[in-house]
Amino acid sequence: MTDPAETPRCAWRHFLAIPTRWIDNDLYGHVNNVRYYEYFDTVINKYLIDEGGLDIHNGAVVGYAVETFCRFHRPLAYPDVVDAGLRVGRIGRSSVKYEIGLYRAGEALPAATGHFVHVFVERAANKSVPIPDRIRSALERLLVPAGEEGGR
Repeated sequence: MTDPAETPRCAWRHFLAIPTRWIDNDLYGHVNNVRYYEYFDTVINKYLIDEGGLDIHNGAVVGYAVETFCRFHRPLAYPDVVDAGLRVGRIGRSSVKYEIGLYRAGEALPAATGHFVHVFVERAANKSVPIPDRIRSALERLLVPAGEEGGR
């Protein structure tokens, strides 16, 4: 398996450019670690809204984060633009494991890599449900088959 710190850009199925903000920097002069999770959440939910039709305000089904992980490789700092790479490592009945790579714009190696797991639930009952068809279809377009770069 490839070292996550060496994951090439071509390993990702989708990218979103996310500008850093002045407030993202901490006292050490780089993006604070908690902001990386915000970038993860942003690339995932923007994709789900745009490609999967997720209605975050009124939809009957929503995704709850049940697991997150981030490995830091290189610092980011304002005013960097973050190219957030996204792919899907696994799709289950009601859950999905996203894999994310954060790159400083123009750089070949990631500043951070990680994953994020959503379980889809019926909002009113707060019970897991099958992933809605439109969302599943969008997720399948990002699926990395086992054995491919980073596939699970």
